[in-house]
Amino acid sequence: MNNSAAVISSETIGARAAQPALHPVRPAFRHHPPPRRPMPLARGPRPAHIPLAPAQERMWYAARAGNSGDWNVAHAVRLSGPALRLEAIVAAVDDVVARHEPLRTRYPRTASGPAQVIVPVPEAGPRTDLVMVGEADLPHRVAEFAASEFDLAIDLPLRARLCVLGPHEAVLVLVVHHISIDGRSVAPLLRDLRTAYLARQAGAAPDWPPLPIDYADYTLWKHAQLGDYSDEWSRATQQLRYWANALAGRPPRLEFPCARAHAVRRAGTAAAGAVVPVTFGADTHRALLDRACAARASLFMVLQTAFAVAVGAFSGSADVTVATAVAGRDHRLLDDLVGNFADDVLMRVRLDRAADAEELLDQVRRVALAAFAHPDTPGRRLKRCLLQDPTCPLFQATLILQRGTAAAPAAGHHDGLTVTEVGTGVVRAKHDLEFGLVDRYDRLGAPAGIDGVFRYPTALFEHRTVVAFVELFTATVELLATGYRGPVAPLLSGFPAEPVT
Repeated sequence: MNNSAAVISSETIGARAAQPALHPVRPAFRHHPPPRRPMPLARGPRPAHIPLAPAQERMWYAARAGNSGDWNVAHAVRLSGPALRLEAIVAAVDDVVARHEPLRTRYPRTASGPAQVIVPVPEAGPRTDLVMVGEADLPHRVAEFAASEFDLAIDLPLRARLCVLGPHEAVLVLVVHHISIDGRSVAPLLRDLRTAYLARQAGAAPDWPPLPIDYADYTLWKHAQLGDYSDEWSRATQQLRYWANALAGRPPRLEFPCARAHAVRRAGTAAAGAVVPVTFGADTHRALLDRACAARASLFMVLQTAFAVAVGAFSGSADVTVATAVAGRDHRLLDDLVGNFADDVLMRVRLDRAADAEELLDQVRRVALAAFAHPDTPGRRLKRCLLQDPTCPLFQATLILQRGTAAAPAAGHHDGLTVTEVGTGVVRAKHDLEFGLVDRYDRLGAPAGIDGVFRYPTALFEHRTVVAFVELFTATVELLATGYRGPVAPLLSGFPAEPVT
């Protein structure tokens, strides 16, 4: 595969060199072909083999490696009130599964590779279990149900359970494998579930507008957009080339002090995690936005700069690769679909190439923009292009920032029901260092603060070590918020090493 946009033909040059040089020799070039006409996103015929979407590949291979449970997405809500109708909830879950194909799709391995096999609605079977549960036993039953693994080749990727506590009280637990859902899917899923419940409660089927396309249509459209890796001018090849160049020569693994051996990470309950809360007030939020505006950057880029510094100080490395998630919904027709469109993108930050904080922020801005422009390269294929141990992860540290409202209510009243969110009691840590943050704004759009959690694997870190790392990150964020523009080097010596017991 050629790495330049114009390839000189050596045979032509050699033939012309043997001739008398009456005129300057002009080498022959192979020019970039004209761009293809973009394929419209619309419903179309389905081939016999529907491949995985690029965003689904990492979950599929992780499940085959025995880590399917790490990718469970679980939500639980307590429903209370005299208007509660259990049969309407069961019917509503069936309605939502019928509406959104990814919720009734199996993912077997076939002769043509991993595939999406959409199960017809009549064959999907019952999806909601009803169990009588006492209040004392509820947390255990919810956690056990939320943690159960899916066999993606056999199971449908959604399970639902109604834990009935009494005639007017129940807890609905929904567990969906990440291969069929992402963070942006939760809102349309819950909205459609509520619409279906109200209709079934009134004795009718839900009357909702049809979806403009289905996830399988998106998958085929996405592959047509990217093209084939055998075509050196395809978008897929160009993105792969970018990542292979951007990540060449980086440290294959960051070694963190105060950590147990990585070999322990996947043994037994090694994916089990814990969280540490993180909060920044409205004043810090406002100052960070001002800093971002002055640097022609975004709030995310400022936070990612602080994160890269903290990871560099924690690992003792001036060359760090951090990651974030991109929504992947780059077309308006995807807004109401349930499915997995999100994927990770990497950002290699060279802390030693920035003289001061302003230069580092500008580097992160440029690296982030380039990463967002190349979001579709599957990690498995990228690993084959890097000169590193394939067992090493592409990244160990990730920071995800989502926009939220000023305060998400813990409870609400809906049509005679009190709806309260319930924790599932399950925390999975797929990466060594992971921040999940939400920036909140009031009804007038003014910054109201940033909050979230830091998630970490308990098999790898002691709690006190994690608290020290979170404090280092928050201190770096506060420093950038106050306008720090000094050198980067002093910020990289802020984490004390301590022995591991």
